[in-house]
Amino acid sequence: MVITGYRKLSTQFRWQRAIGDANGSIADAVTEIPIVILQTDDGLEGIGIGSHADLDRLFPAIEGEDPRGVSALFDRMLAQVFKSGHAGATYGGIGALDAALWDLKAKAAGEPLWRLLGGRDRFVPGYASGLDIALDDEQLYACYASFAERGYVAGKLKGGRDLEADLRRLGIVADALSGGSRRPGLMIDANESWQLKQAVRHVSALEQHYDLLWVEEPLRRWDADGHARLSAAVRAAVATGENLTGIDQFRPFFAAGAPDIVQAGAVWGVTHLHRLALAADLHDRPISIVGHNANPAVAHVAAAIPNHLTTEVQALHTAAGIEVDQEFADGGIVLGDQPGNGISVDETLIISDGGGGWADPAGPHRRPERAGLRLLLDGAER
Repeated sequence: MVITGYRKLSTQFRWQRAIGDANGSIADAVTEIPIVILQTDDGLEGIGIGSHADLDRLFPAIEGEDPRGVSALFDRMLAQVFKSGHAGATYGGIGALDAALWDLKAKAAGEPLWRLLGGRDRFVPGYASGLDIALDDEQLYACYASFAERGYVAGKLKGGRDLEADLRRLGIVADALSGGSRRPGLMIDANESWQLKQAVRHVSALEQHYDLLWVEEPLRRWDADGHARLSAAVRAAVATGENLTGIDQFRPFFAAGAPDIVQAGAVWGVTHLHRLALAADLHDRPISIVGHNANPAVAHVAAAIPNHLTTEVQALHTAAGIEVDQEFADGGIVLGDQPGNGISVDETLIISDGGGGWADPAGPHRRPERAGLRLLLDGAER
């Protein structure tokens, strides 16, 4: 079996709510879901979800190769873009192709990916994440109550702009999740919007009222020393790493003793998560997956690594034309027995007729000019 080609598809994910963070938001959000399908000479196809970035440059590294050598093929893709580097969007293309390669390997073996990777238990612990900064209080409660109905007892609030609002909204999230726990787990995600001392002051004030499990992306993604200093100044664990593209980018963090919780973006693929988990385990750090819905294949890795903590679940449905052999239940993700990564595509149901997306100028993927430099009082810049 060798790889002969690939094709690209896109569909839409309708969030059925506004989504956003400290950097911006999208009303009634609809975002694109890029799909990559790898083709082989024996007709078997592998499906990857994540990114279409740089596929034309990356594909020659795996064309004509046996997809079962997936770990070596991951390194070949890194070598293919050696001069320009694999950081940034290119790593997303690697991640999508990597997910499709692992799908092929598991399908060829006739096993679900979690079993092929050595997993014993099909259950993956998770937490609720509403991407919720644009929701009003009533909508916020309803969002997390829907997760609570599936057994979720921990939730992550998007915040960082208004202390009083964060205090109130953390209480709402706790109330919505309280059906399954007397003390629901609470996290707050500032999406790189603070400087170090802003983070210390804000988190310290929150901790007078709530015992936070972690504070996420409090500082710029490359500030290893700052994350370590923040961890020493607050009770909550400090979590970051979802936007670091490559295991190499974690080296200064581990050297600085940061972060407390290592995070891996789901969109970066199966091999990235697997290798990062082992590197984190060497430093006695747990690992958490960010954005499971962006690439459900990575949940299979969580079942097979020694230090998985919990996975972010942002929605309880899938995009048009995509079926995933997983169930959201009991406060986590229950993996199925379908060979491969459990993702199937019905191309007749795919919706690709435009709509809003992450690139919206008012959305969360555009950093405000004054982010990290704003003097915020009562939630407004002064």
